[in-house]
Amino acid sequence: MINRRLFIRNAGLGAASLGLMTAFPGFSQAGTSPKLYVLPRSTPEKQGISSTSILKFLDIVSKSKQEFHSLMILRHGHVVTEGWWAPYSPEHRMQLYSLSKSFTSTAIGFAVTEGLLSVDDPVIQFFPDDHPAEISENLAALKVKHLLMMSVGHAKDSIMILEASPDGVRWEKTFLNQPVVFKPGTQFMYNSGASYMLSSIVKKVSGKTAHEFLRPRLYEPLDIPEATWTENFEGVNMGASHLRMKTESLAKFGQLYLQKGKWNGKQILSEKWISEATSKQIENGKNDSSWGYGYGYQFWLNPPGGFRADGAFGQFTMVLPEQDAVVVITSESMDTKTTMQLVWDGLVPAMTGAALPENSIEQKQLRNDLRALKYDPPKLEVHSTVAARISGKEFLLDKNQFNAKAVSFRFDGDKCIFTLKEDGKPDIEITNGMNYWIRKGNLKPAPHSLFSLRRIDFDSIVAASATWQGENTLLLTWRFIETVHGDSLTCIFDGDQLNIKFLFNVARLQNKPDDRPDISGTMMA
Repeated sequence: MINRRLFIRNAGLGAASLGLMTAFPGFSQAGTSPKLYVLPRSTPEKQGISSTSILKFLDIVSKSKQEFHSLMILRHGHVVTEGWWAPYSPEHRMQLYSLSKSFTSTAIGFAVTEGLLSVDDPVIQFFPDDHPAEISENLAALKVKHLLMMSVGHAKDSIMILEASPDGVRWEKTFLNQPVVFKPGTQFMYNSGASYMLSSIVKKVSGKTAHEFLRPRLYEPLDIPEATWTENFEGVNMGASHLRMKTESLAKFGQLYLQKGKWNGKQILSEKWISEATSKQIENGKNDSSWGYGYGYQFWLNPPGGFRADGAFGQFTMVLPEQDAVVVITSESMDTKTTMQLVWDGLVPAMTGAALPENSIEQKQLRNDLRALKYDPPKLEVHSTVAARISGKEFLLDKNQFNAKAVSFRFDGDKCIFTLKEDGKPDIEITNGMNYWIRKGNLKPAPHSLFSLRRIDFDSIVAASATWQGENTLLLTWRFIETVHGDSLTCIFDGDQLNIKFLFNVARLQNKPDDRPDISGTMMA
């Protein structure tokens, strides 16, 4: 369940207010608006990759059952392929999970370059009021670089322990009071708590959150105004996760690293730092999976070379220096090793060293296929005799763990308007298309108790649909398109009684039941 002490803080304009920018190379300026940078576009052939090979890749993705949300391929600094699987679209932010860690590392890189700290600084020096009275030898030896390379010395990941800290207890204190059972630097153990501590260190040395610290150094030069990053109750960005931004912004980030810190002719991030951050700092396996090829400073090394920023459920910014390429994927994949293998096997070998002859037929087919990418909602029946009887009526809910008070369903033509009421909170209204998606006007605020799964505790535009599974059963399907995940509610009507069953997308993809109990209610006269 969600830690209630998290909240969203926006940087600059929200994605929904930006609209979809027109793709063009270089810079443009309109009136007194700031300059906007959009990555240049090109045909695949001009950049040494055939449209045919990309078409084959898309076909393999479709057959693999990996649920991509967006894809962007850069070659020689040009976008040669970009696609979003509707109802996902380019103007919306994407939830990054642990891909966020690479941005935390980048904030540390700027701080190191500016002389605010060193990777060899002891961690305890930044938190004199939070460490235990008796400092163990291993804790004293813990340095910033050990946080970066995931070799803290803890026996297990500490992030859930931090989030469970008692009210008012600083997460830094909780972290520093965990036993450091191994000598720091000697063993790799993935530890999201370490990434949080890096974020906290940035705030300690700069007086700004990592998000604020990155704004003039990274977001503004690359034109990334839409990003948001959750803070905990102390006002520290999560560091390990909870960053969101658009697919193209992730591509710019990867291109900056590919260009060794140069952007628009200016060195904005130290080449030395990028080299250190993306080199193998510690062994992390036996090359028996896509994660066993070494780890840098919050970056993973790729089996075919290069490195990547990597988040749960298949959020990737893959940087391939030998191919002069960047591949960005956002997805809800339950088998991210397969997602990566599709790239290693299907895309990397197709990148040639020279331009190829233009192929207008295949280019047209590629454009058409990219425009046609979509996920259809469940499509069964659009009508039921029950609809007229329940439309606009309020169902008073039995006591439930979500503190939800009442729901109603109003049918208006080919739409079903679902309304949720809770004591002390504004009503939530979601308009569902009968057998089609509706996004306009649908917003899930964060946090909200009915949507209190830890993984979707963000504000998000909702793509919503409804269909009748039978005369008495209405299925509502929701994709929270500014998160990775979705949800569905099966609403069963029996006389004046209502029963609601939940199915979180992750459970659906794993073919498992949802862990939320059903909710029941009674229709008011």
